[in-house]
Amino acid sequence: MATEVTVPVLGESITEATVGEWLKQPGDPVKADEPIASLETDKVSVEVPSPVAGVMGSHAVQVGDTVQVGAMLATIEAGGGAAASPAPAAPAPAAAPTTPAAAPTAAPAPAPAAALQPEASNDSPAALSPSVRRAVLEYGLDPSSITGTGKDGRITREDVTAAAASKPAAAPAPAASPAPAAAPATGRKEERVKMTRLRQTIAKRLKEAQNTAAMLTTFNDVDMSAVIAARAKYKDLFEKKHGVRLGFMGFFVKAATMALKDIPSVNASIEGDEIVYHDYADISVAVSSPGGLVVPVIRDAQDLTVAGIEKTIGDFGKRAKDGTLKMDEMRGGTFTISNGGVFGSLMSTPIINPPQSAVLGLHRIEDRPVVVDGQVVVRPMMYLALSYDHRLIDGREAVTFLVALKNAIEDPTRILIDL
Repeated sequence: MATEVTVPVLGESITEATVGEWLKQPGDPVKADEPIASLETDKVSVEVPSPVAGVMGSHAVQVGDTVQVGAMLATIEAGGGAAASPAPAAPAPAAAPTTPAAAPTAAPAPAPAAALQPEASNDSPAALSPSVRRAVLEYGLDPSSITGTGKDGRITREDVTAAAASKPAAAPAPAASPAPAAAPATGRKEERVKMTRLRQTIAKRLKEAQNTAAMLTTFNDVDMSAVIAARAKYKDLFEKKHGVRLGFMGFFVKAATMALKDIPSVNASIEGDEIVYHDYADISVAVSSPGGLVVPVIRDAQDLTVAGIEKTIGDFGKRAKDGTLKMDEMRGGTFTISNGGVFGSLMSTPIINPPQSAVLGLHRIEDRPVVVDGQVVVRPMMYLALSYDHRLIDGREAVTFLVALKNAIEDPTRILIDL
C-alpha cells in the first residue's frame, strides 16, 4: 500500500513553492522522517520528510514545477521495494532491445531530454541541485569525485568551486578533446536554467527598492588597525571561552547598533505617510547559501555582546549552508549589513532591503598609504558604503552615522563604554 507525501504548510501567507531537487529516486529505501525532496520558497529551502519508512515510489511532479500547499509530491511504497522499482525499470530494457540505434537519437528529442536531465545528473553520491549541476558542467567535473559537505553529504556549489580550484591539472585534460574536429561544433554552448523562486524574489525586491526609494550612497573609510590588533590579541581566549571565532562582524554590528541609537532615522522605515521609528535594532546580516544570498535577522542586537553576535552569525552561516534556516528568521529587520569584502570587493553601492531605509556595505581590507599626524604611513583600510532612502534620511544624518561607526571601529574602547 502506498502512502502519499504532500506539500507541507510552508508558513504564514506562503501558499506555493518550487520543487528544487529530489533527494530520493524511485526505488531508493526511505526511513521515516528522512528528507525526500527540497522545496524552494520565496525565502528559504524547505526539506520534505517522509511520513513513513518504505521505498520511494513515483514522483508526481518534476524539478522546477510549482506546487501548492497540500498537493501530492510522491508516494512511499511499503515493503522491500519490489513494487516501486520494476515499474520504472520495465520501459528501459524494452526500449534498448527494440531499437538499439534509437538510444542516441532519443536523447536530442526536446521532450524526453527535459524530463530525463534531472535524473541523469543524480548519479553522484548525493542529489545535485540545479545550481550545483550548472557549476559541475561549467568546471567539467565528475560529481562522483567531489566530497559533499552539505546536509546528508550533499554536494554544494562551494564544494564544486573548491574541487575545481584544488585540481589545476584538470584544466589541460579537457583541452585534449577539442583537438579533433569536435571543437568548432561544440565551442559555443548555451544552457537555459529556470530561475529559482528565491532568485526571482531577490530580483523583484531589489527592483522594487530602486523604483520606490530615492536611493543615495555615501562613502567613508576606516582604519582597521585597532580591531585587527584586538582580534589578534584575544582571538584564542575568545574562542576558548565562547566556543566561536572572533571575527570583524561582531565589532561592526555592535558599533552599528550604537550609531543607530544616535541617528534613529537610519533605523526607521516609511509606511504610507508615516515614519516608524524603532527603539530596537534588528540587524539583517547577508549570508551566502547554495541557493543565493539570504538575509537572516539578529533580533535585539543592541542587547547582545560581541560574543553573542558572533555566535548568532556563526549559527546562521552554518544553517544557511545546510538549508535549514527558518522563514521566521528571515522576516523583519530594521537595518542591513552586507559584507562584500569576503568576496574581495573593494567598493560597491548596496541596494536597500525594503521596508528598511538603509544598508551598510563592508569591503575588503587593503593596506593603503594614509596621513597620520603629518606622516605618511601604511594602514589596513576598509571602505564603508551606506546606501539610504533620501526620502527619510538626509545627507547630514547619513554622514554622521558613518562617522560614528568609523570612530567606534578605530577606537573599540568606545564600544565597551558606549560612547
